[in-house]
Amino acid sequence: MPVQLERTDDGVAVLTLDDPERRNAMTEAMGDDLTARCAELADDTDVRAVVLTGAPPAFSAGGDLAMLEDLGRRTRDEGFDAADHMRAFYRRFLAVRDLPQPVIAAINGHAVGAGLCVALACDLRLVASEAKVGLNFARLGLHPGMGGSWLLPRTLSDQQAKLWLYTGRLFGGEEAAAAGLALEARPADEVLPAALALATEIAGASPVVVRQLKTTLATLPADLDAALDREAAAQAVNYGSQDLVEGLAAGRERRAPDFPGR
Repeated sequence: MPVQLERTDDGVAVLTLDDPERRNAMTEAMGDDLTARCAELADDTDVRAVVLTGAPPAFSAGGDLAMLEDLGRRTRDEGFDAADHMRAFYRRFLAVRDLPQPVIAAINGHAVGAGLCVALACDLRLVASEAKVGLNFARLGLHPGMGGSWLLPRTLSDQQAKLWLYTGRLFGGEEAAAAGLALEARPADEVLPAALALATEIAGASPVVVRQLKTTLATLPADLDAALDREAAAQAVNYGSQDLVEGLAAGRERRAPDFPGR
């Protein structure tokens, strides 16, 4: 299977893009498998955080070049309109963005083009110091896809995002983290363990609240009054939850909470 799914005993699931011979290049088959795995996780209330990574040595080299060449040939020779095809291709991989659990990208190796876009669709990122990352679309003669032109300006500053997009330049992991792409850069063999530790920490928080926050942060209101309305509605749900009962009890007893997730 091009995507592997493993679960830990701590409420964490690990999705691994698994085509190392081609540096986890993105194909329709891989996208279909990722969509199916995400649908499985979305219904699993025992999973409280997800880590997305790639089978070493790469996170993902991006779109499969043979697929891109075929689409170019069909467009030039047959007048094929690739817009609907590409939109469907994007949605396969951006299924990670729709998961109700927070998703951490463990960028353990090169993440280029659409491969980096999938990492950008995650909530949090850790990157290997040795990795090369970037949106190289302009170097291929191709407008960014997979949400890259929307996700990157929401991750980096306006100036940095334009630099990355206009030049198609690749950056080292340390430079990318300093620009704000990731929480931190680490040696490649430390990236996945660090991501798992962070996911376990998130899994220890109230899953009711974390899932609420995932929705809140994905669609931030335009003004404070709207945000206050949303917060009040969310807290009204929390007041009837067992997670609040456990959280308050743990606070009084000075112990770590064990949230039931309801």
